[in-house]
Amino acid sequence: MKADILTIFPGFFRGPLDHGITRRAREIGLVTIAVHDLREFTHDRHRTVDDRPFGGGEGMVLKPEPIFECLESLRLAPREDRTAGRVKQSVILLSAQGRRFDQSLAEELATLERMVLICGRYEGVDERVADFMADRELSIGDYVLSGGEMAAAVIIEAVTRLLPGALGNEASARQESFTAQDTQQSFTAQDEFERGRPDSTCGSGGLLDYPHYTRPADFRGMAVPEVLVSGNHDEIRRWRRQRALQKTRRNRPDLLQDTPLSEEDRTLLTEISKVASEDR
Repeated sequence: MKADILTIFPGFFRGPLDHGITRRAREIGLVTIAVHDLREFTHDRHRTVDDRPFGGGEGMVLKPEPIFECLESLRLAPREDRTAGRVKQSVILLSAQGRRFDQSLAEELATLERMVLICGRYEGVDERVADFMADRELSIGDYVLSGGEMAAAVIIEAVTRLLPGALGNEASARQESFTAQDTQQSFTAQDEFERGRPDSTCGSGGLLDYPHYTRPADFRGMAVPEVLVSGNHDEIRRWRRQRALQKTRRNRPDLLQDTPLSEEDRTLLTEISKVASEDR
């Protein structure tokens, strides 16, 4: 994959892209990331990239000229081909007004051959960029940042780790929080157990991840749950699923509305609700 970042602060990316999975993916050639300084596409001695908005108002807005010229220099496929899916490219404007970025979008972007991220700044970007150059607008959350640089780093991290070969264990990406899976896929662990090949891991199936513990088994009087050291893989799987449901119900109940639930899930949720009622 090729990723291009358009920004007025290219130095911002010297840190976030040089560590962890993103660095490894770059080193082994899974992703190429190019950072483009929008000031290089200005034509006045002050290298002006912003101006006051027509109609008045507070703050400054990024001008269209540097962004248009930078995008044109990248020799991308025509916008109509990108939006129609005839090429695996996408130009993304990072904006507080955009669609909220989530795991399903990360999975979609991971199928691209090239993505371009336009980092907004100040009070926003001239709307002609969104209307005539960008394929989509994305936001990483319902809050306001000073610019799109942090959002670009988040999206690149989320997408890069989904590229085949980026993770040491490819199963890791399938078992994380928010990973979209249908109910049948989520319960392959139980199928494996019944076929005599026990497996105590299970995908999140759209839920938050289950709790994890490691050695020592007893740390300052805080012991690992006994079920995890029991060796009973079916009980471990059931415990993990119950805790994933419990954490999702507590922290992100909205996810339960869109996640396919099995009969076992519904039974576990009933047990969780009963315990919660008794604790009150």
